[in-house]
Amino acid sequence: MDPLDRYDDAARARVVPEPPKRVDAPERTPFERDRARVVHAAASRRLAAKTQVVGPQSDDFVRNRLTHSLEVAQIARDLSRALGSHPDIAETAALAHDLGHPPFGHNGERVLDELGGPCGGFEGNAQTLRLLTRLESKTVDAEGRSVGLNLTRATLDACTKYPWPRAAEGYEAVKFGVYADDLPVFGWLREGAPASRRCVEAQIMDLADDVAYSVHDVEDGVVADRLDLATLHRDTAPVWATLRDWGLAEQPDDVLDEVLADLRAVGSWPTAPYDGSRRSLAALKNLTSDLIGRFCGAVQQATLGSGAAGDALPVRYGADLVVPERTALEIAVLKGVAAHFVMGASDRLAAMDRQRDLLADLVPVLLDRAPDVLDRAFADDWREAADDAARLRVVLDQVASLTDASAVAWHARLCRDGIMGA
Repeated sequence: MDPLDRYDDAARARVVPEPPKRVDAPERTPFERDRARVVHAAASRRLAAKTQVVGPQSDDFVRNRLTHSLEVAQIARDLSRALGSHPDIAETAALAHDLGHPPFGHNGERVLDELGGPCGGFEGNAQTLRLLTRLESKTVDAEGRSVGLNLTRATLDACTKYPWPRAAEGYEAVKFGVYADDLPVFGWLREGAPASRRCVEAQIMDLADDVAYSVHDVEDGVVADRLDLATLHRDTAPVWATLRDWGLAEQPDDVLDEVLADLRAVGSWPTAPYDGSRRSLAALKNLTSDLIGRFCGAVQQATLGSGAAGDALPVRYGADLVVPERTALEIAVLKGVAAHFVMGASDRLAAMDRQRDLLADLVPVLLDRAPDVLDRAFADDWREAADDAARLRVVLDQVASLTDASAVAWHARLCRDGIMGA
C-alpha cells in the first residue's frame, strides 16, 4: 500500500482549504507541499546562524541549527520509510523541529522563559508551532489574518513534540508545545487525537533528533579537540556525574561503564587520537554512520517485532515507536559525553553567561521602545495587542526571530554599554 493512502481526508486537511494548483504545475502530494513550504521558509534560513552546540561563527566544521535539522531530517525520513509511514511527514517535522529556537540555543530559551513569565513563558517547541501557524506567513484566512504556512493537520501534529499547554496536569511545566493564545489552532490540529499522546510521526522525529545530536555533538567535540574517544573509558566517573546532573539517566557508574564498553566494541570506534588527517576524519565519519545505523536499526527491529505490524503500524495513532531500553541508554551515554566535554566546558560556560546578560538587557529595551524599533510585522502585532502580556509575547517573538549575530548587533545598537563577543 502507498503510504499516502494510509492518511485520510482529515489528516490532509488545512486550516484554510486550498484549491488545486494550476494544471501545468508538477503534481505533488499534500505532504510534499508541506515539506517545500518549510524548506523555503525564512525561519529555516535563519537556522544557519543559530547556535547548535558552539556558536556557528566559531568554526567552519561545527554544526549549526540548520545543518543539525538537515541531519535529523535524513534520519527521520529513512526510519519512517523503513517503518512504512509517510516519509515526507516525518522529514518535514524534523526540518521544522528547531524553527522556534531563539538566539544562543537552549541558553537563550531559558532566559526568554524567565523574562516571559507574565505572558506564559517561552518554549522553543511552542514557538515552532507559533511560527508554523501564525508568524511565518504563506496564507491568510478570510479576515486577512495569517495562518502561517497552512500545513496539513498530519504534518502540524507531527511537528508537535509536546502536545499539551504549559502546566497541564500530569506533566512538568518546563516542556510544553503551545502557548495559551495559540490554543485554537492547537485544538484544530489535535482533533481526534488521544489526549497528550504524540502521533508516531512525531515520535520518529523526536528519536531522530536524539540520535542526531547524541552522535553529532560527540563528533563535533572530537574535531574541536575537546575529547578523545580512544581514551574516554579511562576516567568516566566525572562524565557519569555530569550525565546524572543533566537528568539524562540515573544508572550507577558500573552500568554506564558497561554501556560505554558496548559502544566501544563497535568496529569503527577509534583506537587512536583524532589528528585532523583525512584518514582520521573518514574514520570518525564511519563511526557516526555506524552509531546511527545501530540505534535506528534497533528501534526498527523492536517496533516491527512488537506485534504492531500491518496497515495500522506507522500512521498517526495506529502504533507507537518502540525504543529498547539499552538503545536509550546508549544514546544517553553519548549525550552525557557531549554534555561533560563540550557543553560543560569552562570557556563555553563563560560565553553562556554573556549571552544571558545580552538577552536580559535586550528584552526590556525592546519593550520600552516598541513598536518603533521592531520589524514591521512585529510592530503591526504590537499595535494589535490587547494588553501588556500580549505585547510582551510580541517582543519575545521578535527576539526569537533573531540569529546569534543579529542579537549581538541589536544589543550593540539599542542597549547602552553593549556586550560584544557573545
